[in-house]
Amino acid sequence: MIRFRTETALDAAPAAAFDASLDIGAHLASMAASEETAVAGVTSGNIGLGETVTWRARHFGLWWTMTSTITQLDRPVSFTDEQVRGPFAQFRHVHRFEPRPDGGTTMTDDVTFIAPFGALGRVAERAVLGRYVRRLIESRNEWLRRYLDQ
Repeated sequence: MIRFRTETALDAAPAAAFDASLDIGAHLASMAASEETAVAGVTSGNIGLGETVTWRARHFGLWWTMTSTITQLDRPVSFTDEQVRGPFAQFRHVHRFEPRPDGGTTMTDDVTFIAPFGALGRVAERAVLGRYVRRLIESRNEWLRRYLDQ
């Protein structure tokens, strides 16, 4: 199992950061490098509690499909998305938004995932997937920071 946490300082208020993080269009723009598209479920606007989205994207030169659902939502404090179908044995992403004294937000991402394929998956987690997924989250957060600074 891989677990990691990232923290990103945003100049936007928690409600703005929260809403942008749930926006399908913002997510797609932030993941343009992997040609990500939303192909089923909520495919535009903001996704809500109990709703699903199916993403299709290219990673490692292959096309992958992953369906996620929002399993917890407490606006503007936190929300959780979890894979219900896709390439991982398990994938959970908790997003938290904490106000800063300067009016901005500290956005914290706690990501936990398990690769499929047992022992072979554990090797892939340590060798490649842990760093790869972390870089995806950090890249998305940097895009979100720039987007909210406009």
